[in-house]
Amino acid sequence: MKLIQSQVKNLGDDFLVRRILPSVDARHAGPFVFVDHFGPTPIRTGDELSVRSHPHIGLATISYLYSGTILHRDSLGTEELIRPFEVNWMTAGNGIVHSERSRKSEGSDSLEGIQTWVALPKEAEDMDPEFFHYSANEIPELKGDKFILRLLAGNFLGLQSPVKVYSPLFYSDLEAKAGAKIDWSAPKDWESAVYLAQGSMSSGDKKFKIGEMAFYQPGESINLEFSEDSRCVALGGLPHPEPRHLYWNFVSSSKEAIEDAKVRWYEDRFPKVPNETDRIPLPG
Repeated sequence: MKLIQSQVKNLGDDFLVRRILPSVDARHAGPFVFVDHFGPTPIRTGDELSVRSHPHIGLATISYLYSGTILHRDSLGTEELIRPFEVNWMTAGNGIVHSERSRKSEGSDSLEGIQTWVALPKEAEDMDPEFFHYSANEIPELKGDKFILRLLAGNFLGLQSPVKVYSPLFYSDLEAKAGAKIDWSAPKDWESAVYLAQGSMSSGDKKFKIGEMAFYQPGESINLEFSEDSRCVALGGLPHPEPRHLYWNFVSSSKEAIEDAKVRWYEDRFPKVPNETDRIPLPG
C-alpha cells in the first residue's frame, strides 16, 4: 500500500478541485483513470460551477455529491438534477457532449462531491452513448456499528449495485463514525484505492489526511480505521489489459481514436446539447 497525494487544479473562475488520479504514482485504480474531489464550495448565486458543453469518448463519468445540486445536460437530450447520494452514470462510448452547472438548492449552501472516470473495456469503447439515473433509495447499503457503505457500482462485500457497468469493478461511498474499523480482501487480480474526502483515516501504519489516497496492489488486504467522523470513497477493479491514453476529456486504448476525436471536436462534428451553443474549445 502506498500514499498518493492530490494536486489542486483550477477549473476556471477560481473553482478549485483536488485531482488524485491520474498521478505520477498511479495512472489508474482498476478501470478508474480519473478522480477529482470538488468543494466544499459555498453556493451563493448558484453559478459557482459552470462547465460548458464539452465532449467525451471511451469512458463513463460519475458525479457523486455529498452536498449541493448540479444540473446535467447532454447530447442525448438528458436534463437531470444531480443531488446527494444519487448515481448519474454517463457512458460516453463513441462520443457524447454534456454540461454541468451548479444550482441553488433548498437546505444546502455548499457544493461538494467526487467525480470519477471509468475507462471502458476495448470492446465497448465504440458503443453508443448512454445515461442512467439512479435515486438514492436504489443504491444498496451495508451498515455496521459505526459506518454506512453505499455501493454505487459493481460488486463489493456481498452487495451488488443496479448500475450498469461494462467491466469488473466496485465504487463505494463510506461514511464512518469515530472509532469505526472496516477491512476486506479484494480479488487477487484487482487494484483497490481509498480516497479520504473528510476527516482522517489510518491504513496499516500510515495515517491519511483529506486529499490523500491509499493505493493497494492486487492481493493486498485493506484495513481502515477512523479516529473521527470521516468520509471516503473506496474503488477499484480489474485493470484493462491494454494501456489507456488520456488527452483532455478523451480516454481510449487507441491513439488514433483520440486524434479523431480531437478533429471532430475542432470541426464541431460531435452531437450537440440541445439549446446550448457555448462550448469549451479544444485545448492548445
